[in-house]
Amino acid sequence: MGKFNRRGFLKSGLMGVAGVVTLNSGIAAGSPSKKEKKIIYRTLGKTGLKIPVISMGVMSANNPSLVKAAIDKGITFFDTANSYQNGKNEEMLGEVFKDYPRDSFIIATKVEPNGVDLKTGMPSDATTGEDFLEKFNTSLKRLRMDHVDILYMHEALSPEMVNFKPIVKVMQKLKKEGKTRFIGVSTHNLPKVIDAMVDAGIWDVVLTTYNFLNTELIRKNSEPPVKGMEIAIKKASDAGLGVVAMKVLAGGGFLDKERTKPINTTAAIKWALSNPGVHTTIPGMTNFDQLDLNIRILEDIALNDMEKKDLALAQSEAGLYCTACNNCVPNCKRNLPIPKIMRAYMYAYGYANNELAHTLLTGIATGDNPCQSCDTCSTACSKNFNLKEKITDISRLVNVPADFIVT
Repeated sequence: MGKFNRRGFLKSGLMGVAGVVTLNSGIAAGSPSKKEKKIIYRTLGKTGLKIPVISMGVMSANNPSLVKAAIDKGITFFDTANSYQNGKNEEMLGEVFKDYPRDSFIIATKVEPNGVDLKTGMPSDATTGEDFLEKFNTSLKRLRMDHVDILYMHEALSPEMVNFKPIVKVMQKLKKEGKTRFIGVSTHNLPKVIDAMVDAGIWDVVLTTYNFLNTELIRKNSEPPVKGMEIAIKKASDAGLGVVAMKVLAGGGFLDKERTKPINTTAAIKWALSNPGVHTTIPGMTNFDQLDLNIRILEDIALNDMEKKDLALAQSEAGLYCTACNNCVPNCKRNLPIPKIMRAYMYAYGYANNELAHTLLTGIATGDNPCQSCDTCSTACSKNFNLKEKITDISRLVNVPADFIVT
């Protein structure tokens, strides 16, 4: 799979909805001032944090110089997780940020509860606060910090997890102790989870998938839980939750497995930011071309006519992005966590990140050919994906030893 390069995409526009603040681009002690930028900021809900509309998803990044360049160019908010790169991602950030004042950047990390049923989203006996706390303490050690700014319960699949007391109590205790300033939940396209967060009244931030392909499906299909994503985001924002949008590129930047149909990523990010309820985005960045392209959006978030046309053309394609609507799950004879497998497919072919896809597949342990016992597929995809074909294709990756995989 080729290296992801977004140089040459369109850029443009007028000023969008948001505040504009003049910022000296060198935020760290001793960092030289390059020029003054009119960076667009939004306030992250009731946290009061004022952050640029472009933040950095560090999930696939492994170059400390890229993170330092992002800081120098005005990015202040960085998103990682306990599981990313088997902990190396947090370690890399810890090495970078040890040389910067703690109040000059914002760090969010995520801890995924153990033992959650991937089909029902329900906790099990293995889902404990003790396990969650142990993982978080490991994250703090890797980051070389005494606290993070935002701690997420990673990938909540049901409203029940939003209210699961053993995990919630640990997170509230960590907040009270100052080991995290704010607490939140990450979820993939599940309005019911966001609604549960608002109703609970204890959460500060939601990290959710949100992109132009997702919403196009909302317009075309009435099946829950996809319907109502924009309504859920407005409800969250109106209730004071900070809203961070992920997966804004709708599949990593390409519409096809062969990576011959690139998405206009600038347009995709601007589209997400056209919703005033979205306070920042965390597009993944792994090279300087991507960083430079995204930095331009910091000062201009309005879509021009050509960018709108590019998105309209992209919406006519099925793409690689699975909306995680879960419509396929109930009818699967093998009870497979299909959205998870499809996400691995997207990571491999859209993000060109075989390591992340491999980690996800080995974690869900569905084997190297989970569809082999089914002559015909009993499920149906809202995007008309050939699920059996895609699942069979990506599942082969589990047979590759992890140390053979180079992303």
